[in-house]
Amino acid sequence: MHNRFAGLIFLAALALPGGAQAAGTRITAAQIDAAAKAVEPKTIEWRRDFHAHPELSNRETRTAEQIAKRLRALGIEVKTGVGLTGVVGLLRGAQPGRTVGLRADMDALPVTEQTDVPFKSKATAQFRGETVGVMHACGHDAHVSILLGVAEVLAGMRERLTGQVLFVFQPAEEGPPEGERGGASLMLEQGAFKVAKPDVMYGLHVMASLPSGVIGYRSGPFMASADSFTLTVKGRQTHGSRPWGGVDPIVTSAQILTGMQTIVSRQLDITAIPAVITVGAIKGGIRFNIIPDEVQMIGTVRTFSTDVRNDIVRRMQATASGIAEASGATATVRFKDLSKPESADEISLPPVVNDAAVTTAALPVFEQLVGKANVREISLQTTADDYSFFAQQVPSLYFWIGITPRDQDPAQAAFNHSPLFYIDEAGMITGVRALISLTTEYLAK
Repeated sequence: MHNRFAGLIFLAALALPGGAQAAGTRITAAQIDAAAKAVEPKTIEWRRDFHAHPELSNRETRTAEQIAKRLRALGIEVKTGVGLTGVVGLLRGAQPGRTVGLRADMDALPVTEQTDVPFKSKATAQFRGETVGVMHACGHDAHVSILLGVAEVLAGMRERLTGQVLFVFQPAEEGPPEGERGGASLMLEQGAFKVAKPDVMYGLHVMASLPSGVIGYRSGPFMASADSFTLTVKGRQTHGSRPWGGVDPIVTSAQILTGMQTIVSRQLDITAIPAVITVGAIKGGIRFNIIPDEVQMIGTVRTFSTDVRNDIVRRMQATASGIAEASGATATVRFKDLSKPESADEISLPPVVNDAAVTTAALPVFEQLVGKANVREISLQTTADDYSFFAQQVPSLYFWIGITPRDQDPAQAAFNHSPLFYIDEAGMITGVRALISLTTEYLAK
């Protein structure tokens, strides 16, 4: 069914003046497959170029320029500078109708690449005052290239589309630099959806934990909320030989750290939904025989419900202040204030929650694309993604695409964010086909 002859007929028809078929005519799976295969070499070429020229969060200037240039060449309306370096494109079909939103993130990571590929990144940049290597170690180069491939195919189908497609190329998914704002929330504040508010939105992520050709999904809560926090314990400095002469914030901090772990293990119903409280760093004191005035802890909270997140915040504040008061110290826990988006010192992302109806509608599309055996339900993931801000605004589905070669065990593959992270480029066409199919299926209804 998916033969070369059918693909050539489809591509030739698109070249006819005014299109060969009326707007709203259903586009077949064979036609989508042929068009995706035709654009696959470009998609791989683009991915290699972006991989060789990675840019950190809020610094994706070259990436944005390349995206805008290619979208404009397709006759897509383009708005740049949305969320600092973000790009939004609008493709209008031949007839008015509903709007589908598609998102790709653009930023790379401060990681020095260790893979042995011809297009290996040699880029460096300044990060927290240090010169660091820069690498697309999470696959955002593939996301951008996949979405550009989707844009090219759908632009060729515009005479047959009823409705429109909003392409959202987002910076700073990995988090903006300290003291800056960025990412999905800033794009929304600066009008990404004022160009056109989607009726439904789709996003994807390439994942090393899945083989190429496999699609992973989950309905409802999928990826965790992510909060960073700063916990400060203040005591009173004294000589280390006379602890009774002051208030020891180090011992108090140890008690607080232990006490906070009982919030998850003894106070939350973890059979209903998981949660994690992690302290990643503790700093206090400078000399072996001085009890310091202050200790600071930083860490993260992960869960899958905004209500549970807010409950944990309250319990952490109560636990820390109560234990500190019993020791004669004081403790404050600082989370990002969700009511004040301008606060940029901490990170706070809501969970990624997939709309049940949108997910259900997508499953037959996925199964037709890759076969039922290659569509896998994914467990709850404590990783996070600020795609969640888009999903809060419109019904949405975020799914995973496998990119580990079929002859390799995904459990042994270098995971995303590793300097050895590797993409089997043959897996990228699955993402192209999936986004085209979801879009045309939704607009044709």
